[in-house]
Amino acid sequence: MIIYEHMQMPDCDRASELEKSIFGSDAWTTADFRESLCCDYAVYVVARDQDTGRMVACAGVRNMCGDGDITNVLVDREYRRRGIAESLLGYLMDEGRKIGVRAFTLEVRCSNVPAIRLYEKLGFVSEGIRPGFYDGPKEDALIYWKRDCSDV
Repeated sequence: MIIYEHMQMPDCDRASELEKSIFGSDAWTTADFRESLCCDYAVYVVARDQDTGRMVACAGVRNMCGDGDITNVLVDREYRRRGIAESLLGYLMDEGRKIGVRAFTLEVRCSNVPAIRLYEKLGFVSEGIRPGFYDGPKEDALIYWKRDCSDV
């Protein structure tokens, strides 16, 4: 069973480790996650395997004047294709609304088809491209928005 809860400082090492395993050299450090947890305009959440206590996924949102910038959507490779990302994002958006987020946005690599399918399933719509946004390898980002958050 997977449980969803707010990220705590002790989770930052694991979040950084998970990010590095997915994104390599572009990964956030433990310090980056710790700094984000200290922001009163941000919420970071985790998915934890209840049997082992291990954090298996995390994501964050920053409230920028009512627009929620979703960051760091990470799921351990061993736990993918189980609906964890979908549930985690639902929980994250619920928590984001509690801090005043009215619309959500995120960027995703053009080649990340599984993530694109998930975001579209959740009601996100592609509204633009950020050319050359990602490094390692260089790639464009699709900009997604979920503006009608009444069904989050």
